[in-house]
Amino acid sequence: MHDLKKLEELYEEVSIQTYEKFDIWIDHVVFTWQWWVGVGLSIIPWILWFIFRKKESTLRLLTVGFFVIFISTILDSIGVQLGFWYYTHAPLPLIPAFFPWDTTLMPVVIMGLIQFKPKLNPYLKGLLFASLTSFVGEPFFIWMELYKPVVWKSIYSFPIYFLIYMIAHWIYQGKTYHR
Repeated sequence: MHDLKKLEELYEEVSIQTYEKFDIWIDHVVFTWQWWVGVGLSIIPWILWFIFRKKESTLRLLTVGFFVIFISTILDSIGVQLGFWYYTHAPLPLIPAFFPWDTTLMPVVIMGLIQFKPKLNPYLKGLLFASLTSFVGEPFFIWMELYKPVVWKSIYSFPIYFLIYMIAHWIYQGKTYHR
């Protein structure tokens, strides 16, 4: 029973911290240039995808996109909860700050790569995606003070990004889309 009481206390602490985080967001985050970047990155890529997507492949692309959103959100949440990294300048105070990356950038970029030069070797595309995301994107977002690794290094992300791309490619190529 003592463990359940401790769990209840931990949830209360999380609630208190959420209100504190909200106050910081109101006073120091909302309407900063980094906040506007996060808002833009949450919306603009989807608009571009909607305009430029391969219309006849919308369902299979969205299937890939939802897979990427699902897996990247879970992995990002685990990383944040374990203290490997954290994000600043959340677009919305009660939604995790990694929202723009996991629900927009990751899926839209992967869907775009899948459409672009579809005959190109998917392993090359996966390596390109993993390399650019790990060694260009992550350092860029660190520089912009949107992402703060604590014990995480970009090299750790590389195989994860590669695997996510390869699974997304495999899903896109699935035979169940053919009648």
